[in-house]
Amino acid sequence: MKYIIGAYATAPSGNAWDKNEETDYYQQLKNIKSIQGLEHPFTGQLHTHDDDWFLANIDPQWQFVFTSIPGVMGNLGKNPHFGIASNNEEGRLAAIAFYQQAQQAIVKLNAHLNREAVPFIKIHTAPTITADAQSSIQALQTSLETMQSWNWQGAKLVIEHCDAYVEGQASQKGFMLLEDEITAIQNVNSKHNTDIGISINWGRSAIETRSVEGPIQHIKQAYDCGLLKGIIFSGASGVEGPYGQWRDTHMPHEQAIDVPSYAKGSALTINEIKRSLEQCPYEKLDFLGGKIAIRPNEASVDERVSYITSLLSLLDKVTSK
Repeated sequence: MKYIIGAYATAPSGNAWDKNEETDYYQQLKNIKSIQGLEHPFTGQLHTHDDDWFLANIDPQWQFVFTSIPGVMGNLGKNPHFGIASNNEEGRLAAIAFYQQAQQAIVKLNAHLNREAVPFIKIHTAPTITADAQSSIQALQTSLETMQSWNWQGAKLVIEHCDAYVEGQASQKGFMLLEDEITAIQNVNSKHNTDIGISINWGRSAIETRSVEGPIQHIKQAYDCGLLKGIIFSGASGVEGPYGQWRDTHMPHEQAIDVPSYAKGSALTINEIKRSLEQCPYEKLDFLGGKIAIRPNEASVDERVSYITSLLSLLDKVTSK
């Protein structure tokens, strides 16, 4: 199979921007035949550091699934009411403006490649729910109705579910419940005949439920209502260590089938990958892939690529059966 890889999480630039190292990294990624494309982070412009460098170094055949989460979290750090699901109108409109910038970045990338290269943009149901910052299905619906009316040049909207607010539990993102996201999507799809979907990140669902059962439940829930578009495998752990306990640090997978790179203590085992993919006809999903980081973030380009190819080996092992 071919996979979408959130390579930015493993990249040297996650530590410091070094154009030469990043160029070497991207060249090695282009040599991995099973990479269909990248999950690409949007922070406010096409590339966080250098649009021209990015356009010069990507594989022109890659697909790009934009993810807004880095930009969303950056904005939340400045405005706790920011988000498309926010009950605070100023915060909601700020998020709408942010996604207009994302739409323009997609136009720029498509113009460079002379094709529609972005099949999906992953959007997120901020804000983080607190006593002061609240969200609602109605606010989310209002935002989705606005956003679905824009010309996305082929990119479909997909809500990536993050760990939801759970009373009495420390959250990483603390966004909306999956069932509320589903309700809002169904209402908008029904009203406007649109095809907004859901994407599941394995680690974030495990973090929400503090269990490997969370991803199973969420994948099945999204699939059963006909909204599941893709699955991205990031790990997490219930034990303290370099990646933290139930922290959204994109922990790599656990050791399996003699892969050279892995993270001990990860709940993302090859068996859990297999169980997750058994919840749906995964070969019919629009995208499947992974996103992992390295802690501490000190590694050569070769070592970083090894983590990616190790995860791809596990996915290949499961999907080739």
